[in-house]
Amino acid sequence: MKKVLVAVSALTMGMMMGSGAALADVKIATAGPMTGQYASFGAQMKAGAEQAVADINAAGGVNGEMLVLSVGDDACDPKQAVAVANQMVSDGVVFMAGHFCSGSSIPASKVYEEEGIIQISPASTNPKLTDEGGPNVYRVCGRDDQQGKVAGAYLGDEAKSGKKIAILHDKTAYGKGLADATMANMILSGNKPAMYEAYTAGEKDYTALVSKMKQANIDIAYVGGYHTEAGLIVRQMRDQGMKTQLVSGDALVTNEYWSITGDAGEGTLMTFSPDPRKNPKVAGLVKTFRDNGIEPEGYVLYTYAAIQAWAQAAATAGSTDQEAVMKALNAGKFDTVLGELSFDQKGDVTLPGYVWYEWKNGNYDYK
Repeated sequence: MKKVLVAVSALTMGMMMGSGAALADVKIATAGPMTGQYASFGAQMKAGAEQAVADINAAGGVNGEMLVLSVGDDACDPKQAVAVANQMVSDGVVFMAGHFCSGSSIPASKVYEEEGIIQISPASTNPKLTDEGGPNVYRVCGRDDQQGKVAGAYLGDEAKSGKKIAILHDKTAYGKGLADATMANMILSGNKPAMYEAYTAGEKDYTALVSKMKQANIDIAYVGGYHTEAGLIVRQMRDQGMKTQLVSGDALVTNEYWSITGDAGEGTLMTFSPDPRKNPKVAGLVKTFRDNGIEPEGYVLYTYAAIQAWAQAAATAGSTDQEAVMKALNAGKFDTVLGELSFDQKGDVTLPGYVWYEWKNGNYDYK
């Protein structure tokens, strides 16, 4: 699906942004799970957004106007995400650096499309977001079909060596989407998983699922889901004496995973994009975060980059008008903390894909 620009009249934008020639604050936002079991990711997004706004404003703002940040809490709930999106519309927000969960980003994107707000997600990986989303939708993270290709190839190789693989998912747009993409790529290698099971997110006891894997002699459990449940599953596997390796995706990129697992998380593998903290060009920014008591893990710098890209496009356009900024986003290259990036016709980012990380001694690093 090609990006098709939606014309927005100057009159309509004037009504949204206010009248008069005087410079005014520009309202932008981020939204994600600021509360609930995935709140560590909301904290990452908030930290990245706040620092990006502070740095852009310190450099003169966008076209001489200062950015004002709103933070929305969708708790990774689709209905709450739509409510947050509608509130952002009422508040006059012109750009959304969010949401986190694909199950929130996808329904919220319909509101932003209808109301003329550009959305760049730092973290939502389900392909439907950009495959089916409007021309106003972008992301600076990868896609589950890219991530699934990497994970599926690995699991296929492990299956060829005789290991039994279980594919698990939490029934969410993100978790099931990632699990299914991974399984599809595993099957392409000529190997099917020994088990394919769904579990319910938010529960505390997964012993029945773990017992079923133990009876099936599962060697590797691939989890399509978030760190909270994955952490409990690996802990409960160890409680039953299982040495089964846990493998998962980018929703494990938070130190909270280790807080849940302790030493049981040792050796966990996960896929994630190249770690921007390793880029020497952003060493100063990483130090700033750390000096402020924030570890810029996971999606901190991805949220920062989403705002950078939008701000640079608005500067190129000389306006925060949606149509003008979209033209700049579609045609431009942007210098961000993730490196130089651009967007394809769907709004997906043209950055390196996924690599492997391993959890060791309480931290994750390249495998």
